[in-house]
Amino acid sequence: MKKNGIIVLLVFITLIMIAGCIPSKPTEEYELLPSERLINKLEANRRKIKSFEGNGTIIVNTPTMDNSATFRVVLQKPDSIYLTIMGPFGIELAQALVTKENFVFYDALQNTAYTGSVNSNILQSIFRINLSFDDLLDAFVGSVNLTPNLYRQPDKYFVDGDKYVLTYLDSARQNKTVYKVDVRQLGITDYQLFSIEGDQTLEGKYSKFELLENVAVPYKIQIQNIEDDQKIDIDYRKISVNKNNIQIDFKLPDDATIIKW
Repeated sequence: MKKNGIIVLLVFITLIMIAGCIPSKPTEEYELLPSERLINKLEANRRKIKSFEGNGTIIVNTPTMDNSATFRVVLQKPDSIYLTIMGPFGIELAQALVTKENFVFYDALQNTAYTGSVNSNILQSIFRINLSFDDLLDAFVGSVNLTPNLYRQPDKYFVDGDKYVLTYLDSARQNKTVYKVDVRQLGITDYQLFSIEGDQTLEGKYSKFELLENVAVPYKIQIQNIEDDQKIDIDYRKISVNKNNIQIDFKLPDDATIIKW
């Protein structure tokens, strides 16, 4: 039952997957870029974010639940994620600290902490998705790691109105990824994942961009897991990036029960 409690409390971050955008500064005039330059610009902006702190609300809709909560997330690349989930009236429900090596999940209502080593199986058990630690960092910022595509031509590349459209086929993973990029902001505004047979499995939308440290960051993230009929809406109220005073300060209460997982 306690493990089920962990999953319920952490479901708020279950659907945050690959996708997002870190666009460059918008301009009144723009040139249409070849795919190589476009990917290089997107990836360079993603790497500018070294630390991130965000506060906002999150709504999760699934066949078995319809919940909302406020939350705070602190990221320090390349090695740590700290998350606090609050209930009504600012009551703390849970805290989680995940690094590349270890994790600590604290159930505030039960005053119980669960600890263990991080590996792909643990991350998949907690977040219910096959997500690497680095992808998890990028997901909270609303970005996507484009490093594998830096030296690879998209299978399709064209301009549709005010959007670049890039399509990548992955024979190893048996899927197809489509990105739509605003030609002015150079940000990924839409993300679609398809099976190799053409069935859509995931859709992401990113909006309400604001320039922070000359990087446009999305304040609104919408992800829909079509296969599992799950949807998540994230609305950031406040975001800070690359600040020297962004720190992770997480200490368990002295009387907390600690369980190795």
